[in-house]
Amino acid sequence: MTVQVMRADGRAATPWLNGGGVTREVAGFPTGAGLTEFVWRVSLADVAQGGPFSRFEGVDRIITVVEGAGMALTVSGTEHRIAQPYRPFAFPGEAETGCRLLDGPVVDFNVMTRRGRATAEVEIADFQRAVRVPPSAVVLLVCLAGTAELGSADVRLGRYDAALLDGGEDLLRVDGVTAVVTIRHAA
Repeated sequence: MTVQVMRADGRAATPWLNGGGVTREVAGFPTGAGLTEFVWRVSLADVAQGGPFSRFEGVDRIITVVEGAGMALTVSGTEHRIAQPYRPFAFPGEAETGCRLLDGPVVDFNVMTRRGRATAEVEIADFQRAVRVPPSAVVLLVCLAGTAELGSADVRLGRYDAALLDGGEDLLRVDGVTAVVTIRHAA
């Protein structure tokens, strides 16, 4: 198994064009791809105020509230309350989407995949578990709270640190909450 560790303190904050928050990219493929070229992209966002979401044609999105009281997302005219932390919510990136904060700023965890090129599954781990990387996939671990450790790789992750796994299986020990993102590339 190969493990690439990405520390939270090395990420630059990119302000949104509408001034409503900032985004920090955790990982993406291909490396260095912009918002129109990525196959998949994972980020954390500090959302300071509500407003419209950027549209991403042909992109599937999964958003998870990590900090704060949550938000109400109106996706294609239907409101969805995302008030509990660590509950992934999937929606199409091209849908007209607006956000209303429920009670102040939030931090959210975002996974985006280009439809037809990759798919993603987000699981939340708050216990010890085996992490297996399926064929033609990668697994991205992002520690959302507390700490996480990969046994054989001797890797310890702090809050918002990440590890990209390629091939193999390992034991993940979580003392907090960790997002386990399995990304499968299309054949």
